[in-house]
Amino acid sequence: MDKFQNYRVVCTLAFGDIYGQIIIWLIVIFLSLASAVALWSGARAVYGLMAVGFILVISLPFLLFAFVTTLLNHIELQAVDPATDKAKTPRQASGGKPAGATS
Repeated sequence: MDKFQNYRVVCTLAFGDIYGQIIIWLIVIFLSLASAVALWSGARAVYGLMAVGFILVISLPFLLFAFVTTLLNHIELQAVDPATDKAKTPRQASGGKPAGATS
């Protein structure tokens, strides 16, 4: 267990990494809603609802897979020198400011 104390787990995921996936997901939602509106008439209301459900159920696993693989690709193990970085937290080591309270 002592071997794992010299590493730090860092997530480098940024909003720009998943921005394209979110745009594509919004397009899928709007297309499914457009198909539901196109099928929405007195006799075909059930078909419209089924079209929305079918598109969302089929696309959800692909969306989940894309998000999870993107997240896993941005998790890194960084070697830490215990002599120099003993007192630093991960936020301080990356150069970021700690969050402060506002009044």
